[in-house]
Amino acid sequence: MDNPEIPSTPRRRGIYLLPNLFTSGGLFAGFYAIIAASQGRFSEASIAVFVAAVLDGLDGRIARLTGTQSEFGVQYDSLADLVSFGMAPALVMYHWSLSSLQFSGPVAGKIGWAAAFLYAACAALRLARFNTQVGVVDKRWFIGLASPAAAAVMMSFIWTLDSRLNMSGAQVPWLALGVTVVAGLLMVSRVRYTSFKSLPFGGRVPFVTVLLALGLLLLLAIDTARVLLAGSTLYLLSGPVGWIWGRIKRGRATPPASGG
Repeated sequence: MDNPEIPSTPRRRGIYLLPNLFTSGGLFAGFYAIIAASQGRFSEASIAVFVAAVLDGLDGRIARLTGTQSEFGVQYDSLADLVSFGMAPALVMYHWSLSSLQFSGPVAGKIGWAAAFLYAACAALRLARFNTQVGVVDKRWFIGLASPAAAAVMMSFIWTLDSRLNMSGAQVPWLALGVTVVAGLLMVSRVRYTSFKSLPFGGRVPFVTVLLALGLLLLLAIDTARVLLAGSTLYLLSGPVGWIWGRIKRGRATPPASGG
């Protein structure tokens, strides 16, 4: 008589709690930003997106440190980023300023919501491209402006004008439109941005680096909104400026054609 077949041990299914808990926190912060903006609390909405950015930076590092990386975590993180750095900034900007374009006429009103949609769509395309190219690109660079950096430009712009300069979005709708469109298009551009992944965060650095980091923390404590706006704007401009400088250098290096 044949021996009965021994049942195989069922494969354990589940997800890692710790990194996905941070991802869920970032998703919650992005969702909260949308709710706060719909209620006219724009500074709170901006801060919530920055909280989402901090949690987004932590979840991947914690997963690597604890050996809890998974394909589920990668996909979940990408979907959470779409909400926190795509939908949330677009809707916060729309509620704060772009919706006021309707008072300039029906066409201007459509341009306002179309710009908000363009930003959200560009964020989705940026994340999809990043996921498909993550294993083949140079980790020192981002191709296109990263969605958290684009969200930082949008939210620091709103935070500074709303809480520091006491300006409403209805006063600067066309400027807000320009910020939204530029940030969105740079996300899907081919412009390179440094990823800061090559910085020696865990290694030895010169003493002056510690002093600079301390100075940055002090500036953030004095006026967080304006420092974040200055830093995120400089980073946004660094890509196009680097691209233009590279073109100039290549043009100088090309030898002139000899006359016939």
